[in-house]
Amino acid sequence: MTRNVYHKALENLEDEVLKMGDMVALAIKKSVEALQKRDNDASKEIIKDDFHINKKRFEIEEKCISLIATQQPMAVDLRILTSILSIVTDLERMGDHAEGIAKISLLIGEEPLVKPLIDIPRMAELGLSMLERCLKAFINRDIETARQICNEDDQVDALHDQIYRELLLLMLGNPKIIHGATYLTWVSHNLERIADRVTNIAERIVYMATGKIVELNVSKY
Repeated sequence: MTRNVYHKALENLEDEVLKMGDMVALAIKKSVEALQKRDNDASKEIIKDDFHINKKRFEIEEKCISLIATQQPMAVDLRILTSILSIVTDLERMGDHAEGIAKISLLIGEEPLVKPLIDIPRMAELGLSMLERCLKAFINRDIETARQICNEDDQVDALHDQIYRELLLLMLGNPKIIHGATYLTWVSHNLERIADRVTNIAERIVYMATGKIVELNVSKY
């Protein structure tokens, strides 16, 4: 494989990461919308489509491993390939969290939600914004944006804590809603974990550009 062909293969891999990121973002968006609308059919579709996200991860991993094995990349390129392996793992886990929200929605079934969804959609919006900008930072090797995204994780954590406290108070006031309130805490937890996964990707972007592994996701909460 010539160097030009090799670098083209690297570019194609990065494009595949962006495609996977788009798949994951759509799954997250749809999972929260399905919960809001109580759309069980949409939730089932999200669960079914998680297979495609997993498949995309394995395809990218196979291509990365093949390039590492056959081309013996030097420092910078090796950092890119190993970072992609880490990034697609985090993206796949985000897809699992979206699938988890869809499964929770099905568990709630036809029961009305114990409270209007206000902060949960806000968590989803923040997480999706972080993910979209992180993927752009990945392509542009934008360290400053990656660092800023990690700082924004505290906003998601704060909303998660707020949701947990509100639902706990509701459960204490009315034990009959414990199941329904517990399900919503699980949804909030999934969204909080999605934001954490985004910060993992941001840390990998810094590593790709600098060669230094730095923990940026140190929450104040």
